[in-house]
Amino acid sequence: MADITADMIRELRERTGVGMGKCKEALVLSEGDLEKAIDILRKAGMAAGVKKEGRETKEGLILASEDKDSLVLVEANVETDFVAQNERFKQFVDDCAKQALDTKPASLEEFIAQPYFKDKSITIDEYRNLVIQALAENIQLRRMQLVHKHENASYGIYSHMGGKLVVVVEIEGATDQQAIAKEIAMHAAAESPEYLKPEQIPADALAREEEIARAQMKGKPENIIEKIISGKLKSFAEQVCLTEQKYVKDSSVTVQQFLDVCAKKLGKPLAIRCFWRWKVGQS
Repeated sequence: MADITADMIRELRERTGVGMGKCKEALVLSEGDLEKAIDILRKAGMAAGVKKEGRETKEGLILASEDKDSLVLVEANVETDFVAQNERFKQFVDDCAKQALDTKPASLEEFIAQPYFKDKSITIDEYRNLVIQALAENIQLRRMQLVHKHENASYGIYSHMGGKLVVVVEIEGATDQQAIAKEIAMHAAAESPEYLKPEQIPADALAREEEIARAQMKGKPENIIEKIISGKLKSFAEQVCLTEQKYVKDSSVTVQQFLDVCAKKLGKPLAIRCFWRWKVGQS
């Protein structure tokens, strides 16, 4: 009998969308013949989406679900917006978010191998294949992130464009400031910050901006070049950092200044600890 390698299992999974365990079983039964293994899976009703798995999935839905201890973000992708609006697809994503929040898996791979909570005879990945069969489009669970809530923190969730864009903001310093966190999440949805604060901008990104700035200043006096570069890097930080951006509802203050005003009214310090900005199909 042919040895069943990890590469063979991976290739079968990529072509069929079926879970790794079932792919291995099919390869064992087919004695390592990939095409026969596909037939075995199709006959078992698990690989109806085999010819659809290569289709590009640009549309989809992002859901955020939370309880008192945790928060989970889940993104699922499909081929068309028509199917993204389908109630069965929405139910699939909702079920995934609920189960991930309950079971708190360490990874997406661990999650899709779990028994589906409404029918423990199938895994989440097999449930996905059943929805593929029903809707006749490729469906992929693209990413999942579990957030363990911190003590003395508030979480704001903002969903935009029917779940095509979801932002979560965590504010430390109070447990009852979800409204302020959501206001900042709405800002992040509109202004697309890449980083929280200037200290978090990667060195290579800063080096690239500096290189561009220097190229733009050829021929200028040396004594003003460094000053101009410093100003350009500051301007770059104001564009890409959440805390430094002009607050979308009041451009006379930055997001950090808006939060400082809120903190003063509350009588306790507040700080944005982190944020997540997910857009469907985003790398």
